[in-house]
Amino acid sequence: MRSQNHSNVSKFLLLGLPIHPEQQGMFFALFLCMYLTTLLGNLLIILLMRLGPRLHTPMYFFLSHLALTDVSFSSVTVPKMLMNMQTQDQSILYPGCVTQIYFFIFFAYIDNLLLAVMAYDRYVAICHPLHYTIIMREELCICLLAGCWLLCCAYTLTHTLLLAQLSFCAENIIPHFFCDLAALLMLSCSDTSLNELVIYTSGAAVFIFPPSGILVSYGRIGISILRVPSTKGIFKALSTCGSHLSVVSLFYGTIMALYLSSSSGQSHDKDIIASVMYTVVTPMLNPFIYSLRNRDMTLGLEILIRNKNLFTT
Repeated sequence: MRSQNHSNVSKFLLLGLPIHPEQQGMFFALFLCMYLTTLLGNLLIILLMRLGPRLHTPMYFFLSHLALTDVSFSSVTVPKMLMNMQTQDQSILYPGCVTQIYFFIFFAYIDNLLLAVMAYDRYVAICHPLHYTIIMREELCICLLAGCWLLCCAYTLTHTLLLAQLSFCAENIIPHFFCDLAALLMLSCSDTSLNELVIYTSGAAVFIFPPSGILVSYGRIGISILRVPSTKGIFKALSTCGSHLSVVSLFYGTIMALYLSSSSGQSHDKDIIASVMYTVVTPMLNPFIYSLRNRDMTLGLEILIRNKNLFTT
């Protein structure tokens, strides 16, 4: 077992998507359209938050940062994948690979924490409506957001620094379309027991506490609705929480599919398909879920289009 703390590998080879060469053009166009849709959809949400006075609330404050995170998360892997498909050059330099891992983990985990914070916001809005503006004041929203960023920075930096201590010898082929931390650990010729211990312990905390917070928040929302059962109350709760519940289900559903495909020992192809759902499809669908199921978002979009038409005229 090698003990040096430097890498003998200057670059890695990404095998990419399991598609035939003659299908490269079709899939390139497909993923390019999906990526542009992700950019336009999420940037439109951010624009609506800035221009619409009705959207200057804590819920939309967190939603705008979730949209920014989705754009960033998708931009970590998709542009490199598209470039590899177009140039047929599957290589990625060692510093670029480590950087990609850092930002992939960072934006994935901040998505996780933001969804939990948004669930707490919905709990306060439904269960304590009279004190909502007092509890969810601007200072608390900024502190919650800053806490998410700091926690994710510390967590991601820990993984990156431990990864930088590993050595990579001869094998440099990654059976994926991006630099995956688990794949790199398998390629390392150093002792990775500490890395795996950190992944299991801190990873368990990251993916246990936020979902638990979401479940507790919606559990209390359900109890609050059942105490005063009425069609109006149920409709209000669904209209307030429906979009967030849909995004939460999509986010954790794809994570669960990715985990099951990895742990069950299935082929790399199924693992890659689950990763595509997680990294490409989910960030693309989130803007549609929030805009189509949210009356304020739809109204803000209509006002934006109307003002654009008036300006053009």
